[in-house]
Amino acid sequence: MKSVLFPKFNVWLEQNGQVVLSPWRVRLLETIGETGSISAAADKLGVPYRRAWEKVHEIEQGLGYKVLDTAIGGTHGGGAQLTEAGRQAIADFHAFADGLEQEVGRRFQGAFPNQPR
Repeated sequence: MKSVLFPKFNVWLEQNGQVVLSPWRVRLLETIGETGSISAAADKLGVPYRRAWEKVHEIEQGLGYKVLDTAIGGTHGGGAQLTEAGRQAIADFHAFADGLEQEVGRRFQGAFPNQPR
């Protein structure tokens, strides 16, 4: 039986060797935007709050600007919302990364024309 090859790839943006944006990090920001909370987003994505908070901090350090406006909890609870710059970072990442999977597939077919589709 002949085995079939499939292309796989992952894309992310780095600064000085440190990941700044990746599909998972963008999904984290989008989920925070949807839920209005880092904690709720962490729960929804199945990661500890601390990990989510650390990733947001790494994103902000790498980009050099805030992607979230946060409010500390209390009587009315805390919250987080995307800044305009955060929404733009998400849009920019999508503008760059969306469609790369199809491009990789197209190039794969060109390089390995005898592989079944």
